Amino acid sequence: MYKKKKKSLLSKRFRTFYPVVIDVETAGFNPMTDALLEIGVITLTMNSYGWLKIDKKIHFHIKPFEGSLIHKEALSFNKIDPFNPFRGAISEKQMLKEIFKIVSKGIKKYGCSKAIIVGHNVTFDHNFIMAASHRTKSINNPFHAFSTFDTASLSGLTVGQTVLSKACRAMGVSFDNNQAHSAVYDTLKTANLFCKIVNLWKKIGGWPIKNKKMEEI
Repeated sequence: MYKKKKKSLLSKRFRTFYPVVIDVETAGFNPMTDALLEIGVITLTMNSYGWLKIDKKIHFHIKPFEGSLIHKEALSFNKIDPFNPFRGAISEKQMLKEIFKIVSKGIKKYGCSKAIIVGHNVTFDHNFIMAASHRTKSINNPFHAFSTFDTASLSGLTVGQTVLSKACRAMGVSFDNNQAHSAVYDTLKTANLFCKIVNLWKKIGGWPIKNKKMEEI
């Protein structure tokens, strides 16, 4: 007889969602027309005491899709040369295949129902992922179609800061502005920030929710 997998602490914490931190670097602001150039992905785990921490880290350089627009202003900002032969870039389709495979394994491991993208001003990252998935006709997209966790909003609530560098410093996460706007670096800092916020909420008694406490509010 099939036995349903027991939910993990991670699954219970986020309503069966599996949080995955993502940051993208692009050649513009339009996910439908502008090239996706780089992506950093960090999966999370939770120990037996309920503390959230970083698990796996992956990173890809991405080839601009055929017909995509590349804006010089964007490249001057992120310092990426899309046509550098030493980038080791792969196609959008291959990138998504690798990410979907890793994320799907995490969903299964922790007894989750769906992955949810965590990011700083996450709508930007989410839109580019969904556009690339649609463009490449990728199947089995594990990410929620519209729900996300935004560390800019969470930081605004927690420490009154919405800029990534300022929010990190306010939460005790070091931040080097010279390394910013790299998918690898920004993903790592966003992941650390998200874990700090979630763990702080637990530390001050906000999780797990006590029904008696909620009734007194």
